[in-house]
Amino acid sequence: MNSSIESVTARIIERSRDSRSAYLARMEQARSQRPHRSVLSCGNLAHGFAACGEQDKSELKLMNKANIAIVSAYNDMLSAHQPLEQFPALIKDAVRGMGSVAQFAGGVPAMCDGVTQGQDGMELSLFSRDTIAMSTAVALSHNMFDGVLCLGVCDKIVPGLLLGALSFGHLPTVFVPAGPMTSGLSNPEKARIRQLYAEGKADRAALLECESQSYHGPGTCTFYGTANSNQLLMESMGLHLPGASFVNPNTPLRDALTKAAAEQVCRITEQGGDYRPLAQVIDEKAIVNGIVALLATGGSTNHTMHLVAIARAAGVMINWDDFSDLSAAVPSLTKIYPNGTADINHFHAAGGMALLFRQLLDLGLLHEDVLTVTGRGLQQYTEEPFLDEDKLTWRPGPDTSLDREVIADIEAPFAADGGVKLMSGNLGRGVIKTSAVKPQHRVVEAPAVILHDQNELEPMFQRGELDRDCVVVVRFQGPRANGMPELHKLTPFLGVLQDRGYQVALVTDGRMSGASGKVPAAIHVTPEACQGGALARVREGDLVRLDSLTGELSLLVEADELEAREPVQADLSANQYGMGRELFAGMRRQATGAEQGASVLFQAEAALEGVQ
Repeated sequence: MNSSIESVTARIIERSRDSRSAYLARMEQARSQRPHRSVLSCGNLAHGFAACGEQDKSELKLMNKANIAIVSAYNDMLSAHQPLEQFPALIKDAVRGMGSVAQFAGGVPAMCDGVTQGQDGMELSLFSRDTIAMSTAVALSHNMFDGVLCLGVCDKIVPGLLLGALSFGHLPTVFVPAGPMTSGLSNPEKARIRQLYAEGKADRAALLECESQSYHGPGTCTFYGTANSNQLLMESMGLHLPGASFVNPNTPLRDALTKAAAEQVCRITEQGGDYRPLAQVIDEKAIVNGIVALLATGGSTNHTMHLVAIARAAGVMINWDDFSDLSAAVPSLTKIYPNGTADINHFHAAGGMALLFRQLLDLGLLHEDVLTVTGRGLQQYTEEPFLDEDKLTWRPGPDTSLDREVIADIEAPFAADGGVKLMSGNLGRGVIKTSAVKPQHRVVEAPAVILHDQNELEPMFQRGELDRDCVVVVRFQGPRANGMPELHKLTPFLGVLQDRGYQVALVTDGRMSGASGKVPAAIHVTPEACQGGALARVREGDLVRLDSLTGELSLLVEADELEAREPVQADLSANQYGMGRELFAGMRRQATGAEQGASVLFQAEAALEGVQ
């Protein structure tokens, strides 16, 4: 093992010793009654299987038969989730073939950041993750189940499903993806037309045609944002079947993998004889493996929050120092848009997950000795699935890259580090993703331009007020201020300014997610402005230094002067109502900071720790 990986893992284990032990003790207590429906009264149980067919009722009366919960994020507005419509029927047939029963336990909400981007509804997006977690818990709360299949793909949905499932960590759990849509308009062409539109050189009809050719059918968006980062994480942490992440939907191979996942979760229930609960799969080493794979591929910065929350739900304590130190040890091995021109289908064709696992294992960067839903450690994940006369089989994946412009050879990585770095200084702590930032743009020192709303940028750009070196400070965008929406409306305009030769950067307590691109952006800055963070003390024209090489994020103002300034108070009343935002006021008030996962889920655990 690489010594840096070992060192970071060891400190996470030590930091998590008490909280992890407490979590595992709770899961063992939850396991103590088995199978769980055996504790239900006759009336409870009759309600639980009233709508089942006679065969399923007969099976569920026998406590030696497994009942598998299906928890799904299906809706047919989201391209990534539309294929999930057909999955429950496939799953139920496969589970019956194993002598068990599957019930659709519950649906969870699934919103699309692509639809709400730049709109008021985007302010619900981050908290939809915790809502999904709670919805998952409601689905599993009937105590009818012996195993779980989680069906979901996109940005907050997979983290939410996993957060909820970890509260039922005594149950074996397998995640079932839907796969990416086939490739459409190339990513460089899409970016070019977006910038032309921002400059007024392309009309709305041209922009809509571009977007429609990019997002054109069932499946996940093909760029490497949070949705595809989710799939990589689930496989890296051993919750997918090997090679399941990036097989296109509505294909025989995808259907075969869905059926195989249903069969496998039956095998790893207590009734199946190879008990492998979720609580044992997601441990400190699995979390480190997820971070390493994310860093090696330039994955979504949203996971600097999501993984913190996921780990916390399993009693594992991680922070941004861990991300930064792991990033320094992990080379960049892929170029997938926005870190390159290829999409996720190109990555899959160039060797995909099987090759990535082989490379990271060869470099000593992954813990091989982990429990997975397949049970054989990570070596099995160097294999990829195929259909051989309708029979699903796995074969060894490629030894070397099939396209070195998409997946590098380990002897010649695209960069020596993973491209995610902790930023700190008198403005607070944040993260930056440098994978797509050219070296000449990685250090910016320029006057601050202050915004309290991302929509303020476009008119300033159109008036020519930003044709200069500047650091755009967008504050009051954190979890407690307005729910922390993504700020992608800034990207085309800042990109144009950079192309015009200006030194430009972004500093914000908001987020940019997996599409963080060529403009250096210190994001998730905490403490956030509405909590009295130093961002609230920045004044128009102050010099700001962003140095992604050293990790410095500083306001170049004397310490005494900065301390003496009164924090600016923003009028956040416009963010409190409309598009359902009033229903999430309690979440905004209780949310932890970005480095603590931006979550409302851990109040009980915090209270217990306070007692201890």
